[in-house]
Amino acid sequence: MSAPEPRRVLVVDDDRTFRLSTAELLRQDGLDVDEAADAAAAVEAIAARSYDAMLLDLRMAGLDGLRLVEVLRARGEDIPILMISGFGTVEVAVESLHLGADDFLTKPIDPDVLSARVTELLERRPSPERLAQGAVPGMVGHSAPMRRVFEAVRQVAPTDAVVLITGDTGTGKELVARALHALSLRAGGPFVPVNCAALAEGVLESELFGHVRGAFTGAHADRKGLFAAADRGTLLLDEVGDMSLRLQQRLLRVLQEGEVTPVGAERPVRVDVRVVVATNRDLREEVRGGRFREDLFYRLNVFPVAIPPLRDRPGDVPLLVEAALARLRARLPDRQSLSCSPYALRLLRTYPWPGNVRELFAVVESSAIRAGAGRIEAHHLPPEVRRKDAGSDEERYRRASSVDDERTRIRAALDEAEGVRARAALLLGMSRTTLWRKIREHGLEPGPQQ
Repeated sequence: MSAPEPRRVLVVDDDRTFRLSTAELLRQDGLDVDEAADAAAAVEAIAARSYDAMLLDLRMAGLDGLRLVEVLRARGEDIPILMISGFGTVEVAVESLHLGADDFLTKPIDPDVLSARVTELLERRPSPERLAQGAVPGMVGHSAPMRRVFEAVRQVAPTDAVVLITGDTGTGKELVARALHALSLRAGGPFVPVNCAALAEGVLESELFGHVRGAFTGAHADRKGLFAAADRGTLLLDEVGDMSLRLQQRLLRVLQEGEVTPVGAERPVRVDVRVVVATNRDLREEVRGGRFREDLFYRLNVFPVAIPPLRDRPGDVPLLVEAALARLRARLPDRQSLSCSPYALRLLRTYPWPGNVRELFAVVESSAIRAGAGRIEAHHLPPEVRRKDAGSDEERYRRASSVDDERTRIRAALDEAEGVRARAALLLGMSRTTLWRKIREHGLEPGPQQ
C-alpha cells in the first residue's frame, strides 16, 4: 500500500526571512509547504491547490491578515488558519477568532511551539487517509480508544463468538454490532436488531421466540420470532441488561442448545444465529444485585468490547462533525456547501457530550438548520455548547498579552461576550463576583445580567 500524501500547508507572510525559515521548519516535520508573500498570492494559491492549514501574518501590505480571513470565510473556505503577529493583543486575538481564524501566535515564536500548534491545527482537518485509517464499516474515529475498538471488531468478526458491547447511551453500540456483521462470514445473511428495553416482557418473549396459533389471546396464526428471522445472520439484543430473569433463562437455553421454542409450542426449532448483545449497564454489578443471571453473564461475556464515551476522545470530534455534515449534504441537495467554522469546531471539541455521538449528530443538524446553506458559526450552536467556551486558547492569549492592562482585557472580554458577564468571566478565567467587582473598580459600563 502506498504511503499517504503529506499534509499541505500554506505560509503567508510578507517578511521573507520569517516565511522561508518557517516553511523550512515545517518541511522538516514532513509537511508539503507552499509560500505566499501577500494576500493576493495566497488567494491564487488557494484557488490552485487544496491546503490542510494556513499560517497567516496579521499585518501585511495591501489586504491584511484579518481582512483575508474575513474574505476567505465569506467565500466558504474552511481551511484551518493559524494567525501570526508581532503585535499581539487580546483584542486582536479575539477579533481573529471572531472572523474565523483557528489559533493565534505572537512573534517571536519558539520553533517547538510552532510545530506543536501546526500539528494541533492539522488534527482539526482529517485527511482522507486518516478518515479511513483503521476504521471499520459505518464507524469513524482515529483516537487510540477507537483504534482499539476497531482492532477488537476485526479480530472477533470472522468468528461466531458471542460479543458483549458495553458503553454509555449514544456511543454507537449498534454501529459496532453492524460492523461485526458486515465483516463476518454471515454478512450475506440478515442483521436483526431488537431493543429489549422497549418491549414489555410478554411482547418481547413473543418477538424473540415466536408463537404458535392460540398460544395467547390474539395469537390468530403462527409467527416466526426474531431468532428464526435472523437465521444464518446476526441478532443484536440491545439493552440486554433490561431483560427479565425469566427471559434471561430462555436466552441462556438458546445459547446453550442452539434452538428456540416458540410460545405455546411443544417442540423446539433449530436456529443458526450469531448473537451480539449490548448494554449501558454494568452487568457484573447487576449480577451482584441479583438482577442478572451469573451463568448467562459468563455466556455473554465471551468477547467484551467497550466503547469509550465521546468526552474521552475529543480528537474524534472533527471526524464525526464532518461525517454528520456529509450525511446532511447527501440528504439535502441545497446544502452542498455546508461546513463548520474553526471557532465553532473548537467549541464542539471542548464540549463534554453527555449524550455522546448521538447528541453530536443532533447538534450538528440543528446548527446546520440555523446556518442555512452556509457555514456553521459559533452563534449557530446551542447555548449549552457555546457556554463551554471557557477557553484554554483564550486563556493562553490572555497570558501572552501581558502588555495589556486589566481594564483593557476586561473590556475586550465583555465585547467578545456581547456584554454577558458570565461568559466574559469564563473568558478571563475569573469568577463572576470578581468580574463584577473589577468592572466597578475600573469604571466599566456593566453588560446585561445573566
